[in-house]
Amino acid sequence: MNIPIIGSGYVGLVSGTCFSEMGNKVTCADSEVAFELMKQLYSPFLRTHDRFITMDIRSAEMTKYAANAMLATKISFMNEIANICEKVGADANKVRIGIGSDKRIGYSFIYPGAGYGGSCFPKDVKALTKIAKEHGYESKLITAVEEVNDAQKLVIAQKIVKRFGEDLTGHTFGVWG
Repeated sequence: MNIPIIGSGYVGLVSGTCFSEMGNKVTCADSEVAFELMKQLYSPFLRTHDRFITMDIRSAEMTKYAANAMLATKISFMNEIANICEKVGADANKVRIGIGSDKRIGYSFIYPGAGYGGSCFPKDVKALTKIAKEHGYESKLITAVEEVNDAQKLVIAQKIVKRFGEDLTGHTFGVWG
């Protein structure tokens, strides 16, 4: 029996996004028959736009990792800019608005904060670094993104200590994000 291998998922799925507005539809399979079957299944959701992309399984895996690593890069970059802004006396939010107005950059994922987290970004950034290493490539940028993100968590703690002192007894803090 010949059973086709099919994978399907949305790249760039953001919580609260309507099904028809999600990111690019990426379908991977090991046969043209499987691709055609998936295209027929998804056709009701693709009537107003053609974002059905087909590719081999390894390329689909890399697409997911690369998309999440790119978004993680934007977050880490903006956190670095915010840290520099604080040192030089610039308003990080004004800088964010300024760079976000450039359509090539946009406003998504450029809000400074405690860094990226969740179930996908950390896992996918680590997976991409691991895949690169396993194939003899040192991914300096992706490694730096992860290092910046790890360091950013300490920035928040340092700001709290600077503002309230070493003894935080009796204080309650909430982190939004």
